[in-house]
Amino acid sequence: MEYASIPGVSTPASRVGLGTWAMGGTQWGGTDDDESVRTIHAALDLGVTLLDTAPAYGFGHSEEVVGRAIAERGGRERVVVATKVGLEQRGDGVIRNSSRRRIFEEIEVSLRRLRTDYIDLYQVHWPDFDTPYEETAQALLDLQRAGRIRAIGVSNYSIEAMERFRRVAPLASAQPPLNLFERQALEDIVPWCRANGLATLTYGALCRGLLTGGMREDTRFEGDDLRKTDPKFQPPRYAQYLQAVQRLAQFARERYGKGVLPLAVRWVLDQPGVTVALWGARHPGELEPLRDVVGWSLDSEALAYTDSVVNESVRDPVGPEFMAPPERRPEEPDEQPVAPV
Repeated sequence: MEYASIPGVSTPASRVGLGTWAMGGTQWGGTDDDESVRTIHAALDLGVTLLDTAPAYGFGHSEEVVGRAIAERGGRERVVVATKVGLEQRGDGVIRNSSRRRIFEEIEVSLRRLRTDYIDLYQVHWPDFDTPYEETAQALLDLQRAGRIRAIGVSNYSIEAMERFRRVAPLASAQPPLNLFERQALEDIVPWCRANGLATLTYGALCRGLLTGGMREDTRFEGDDLRKTDPKFQPPRYAQYLQAVQRLAQFARERYGKGVLPLAVRWVLDQPGVTVALWGARHPGELEPLRDVVGWSLDSEALAYTDSVVNESVRDPVGPEFMAPPERRPEEPDEQPVAPV
C-alpha cells in the first residue's frame, strides 16, 4: 500500500481509501451487514487505513457498520475515520443543512454510531447556500478545539467557498469527484488544493461501477439503485461509456497485464495533487484487484492514450451533477430530496 499524510491527522492515510456508501443499504440495491464488516476487515488486512463514511449513507447505517467493524477488530488508533456532516434527512432523501445547530446535533449521533470519542477527518458533505460558510467553519473550529475532531474537510465545495471557509477555520482536505469519465476537478479543485497545501480525497474512482469492467448492455439495476437515474447508465450514453471501458480494458491487459479496474484507480492516483482515491466495495472479493493498483504508474504515453479513448468513445459526456442534493428552502417544504454522494 502507498500512504500519504492529511494535515492534522497523525495516522498515515492509505492512498486507496474504502468508501462505504453502499454499506448503508440504500441507493445501491441493499446490503448485508456481516458481509460489509468482513469487507472492512479485508481492506484493513490489505493495508487500507482510511474509511470514508457519512450519516447520509443509509441514514446512519453506514456509520454503524464502520463503528462495529472497528470495534470488533480493535486498533482504532490505526484507522483514519473520515465522516461527514451537513445533510438532513427529509422523508426518503436529504437536504443540505450546515447550520451550527445541525452540526452540533449530528456529531453527537455520529460519534455514538462510530463508537469513538473523536473523528479524524470531519467533512462538510455539500455546501449549504442558506447558511453562511463562516458559521459552518466556526462550528467545526469549535469542535476541533474541543478535541471532538482532528481535522476539517469539505466535499463538493467550490474554490470560492473554500476560500471563505478557511478565513475562519483551517481546511485540511477537499473531496471532489474524479475518475476517467468525470475530470472537472483536475481543472480547478485539485490544482488549487495542491497549491494551498490541502489533501484531496477524490470519490467515485470507479464511476459507480462502470470502470470495474463487469457491466454489460443488459445489466439491470433493481430497487432503489441510484444508477437507474444516472444519465451515464441511460441510452444512448451507456453504450458509449461501455465502449470506452472495453477499449481501456484491452489496453490495460495488453500493456500491463492488468484489468481495467486497477488502471482506472491508478489513473486517479497518478494525477498531480491527488492524495487519496476512494474505492467503494461491500464484498471482500471486490478488493482483490487492490493488489494490482499499487507499485506502478502510468507513463505520459499511457495517460495520453487513455485520454484519447475517452474523448473518441464518449461523444455525449455528462458529469455527476445528478447526485447533488437540493438546497434547504424552508419555504418549499414539499421539495423532493435526492440521494447523497
